[in-house]
Amino acid sequence: MPSLKDLRLRIVSVKSTRKITSAMKMVAASKLRRAQTAAESARPFAERMERMLGTLAASLAGQSGAPRLLAGNGADKVHLIVMVTADRGLCGGFNSSIVRDVRRLTSELLAQGKTVQIMPVGRKGREQIKRDYGKNLIEGFEQLGRKGIAFSEADQVATRITQMFEAGEFDVCTVVYNRFKSAIAQEVTRQQLIPFPVPAQDADSGSVVKALYEFEPTEEEILATLLPRNLAVQIFRSLLESQASEQGARMSAMDNATRNAGDMINRLTITYNRSRQAQITKELIEIISGAEAL
Repeated sequence: MPSLKDLRLRIVSVKSTRKITSAMKMVAASKLRRAQTAAESARPFAERMERMLGTLAASLAGQSGAPRLLAGNGADKVHLIVMVTADRGLCGGFNSSIVRDVRRLTSELLAQGKTVQIMPVGRKGREQIKRDYGKNLIEGFEQLGRKGIAFSEADQVATRITQMFEAGEFDVCTVVYNRFKSAIAQEVTRQQLIPFPVPAQDADSGSVVKALYEFEPTEEEILATLLPRNLAVQIFRSLLESQASEQGARMSAMDNATRNAGDMINRLTITYNRSRQAQITKELIEIISGAEAL
């Protein structure tokens, strides 16, 4: 049984840990409000842009003059997976859920005879995935959004992906990230970026659902300009969603850690009081026994 001194030191240590986790929870809550606002503000623009480009893509799908970002290069051999995680830990299962889904997707593609390249965006994802698929890793990005996610950072990632595609280094690109739902819930999301996914056909008519737009200049010219911009927008959206999810997961994890530390302090205090009482009782018995012996 630990001594009273050991119990006192343990209680002091756990109290210090509780102060740290409580402070981290408050910091994460403060960052979460800003990150959630940014992520929710970016959704309408990204979704509307994707919808509008989908209408254009449906009309040009399969044509010889379609841009490469829409039509692809005609192959499906090499897949690039952009894995968006955090640079820091202490956020529950936030990073592990992404890595687990990337492992699953990678194993599925390798079983089909595909070649897989993994571009990590975030240090924690790289550290975890390299244990199983280190040979599939390529140079990625770290320390993005230290002072808030900026569009220029997303544009760097999009530019790198575009350069790799133009160089013929991959055929299909998919981004995997956590979509923010609430402070305690995040949804692992896969989104194909290259080639741009054409909208599904209407189940009743068998034709692609189209909105009525009039474009000038031509649809081909508009797609050639907007598809690279849409790639950056979708990357920007995934980074914002990931940052909001990270702060939500960290706030929840630190809240649980703070409550667990409080429970441990209560248990240690009870043990300390019982041990102290037992020691006092023992000393009294020894004193009384000695007095009676005299």
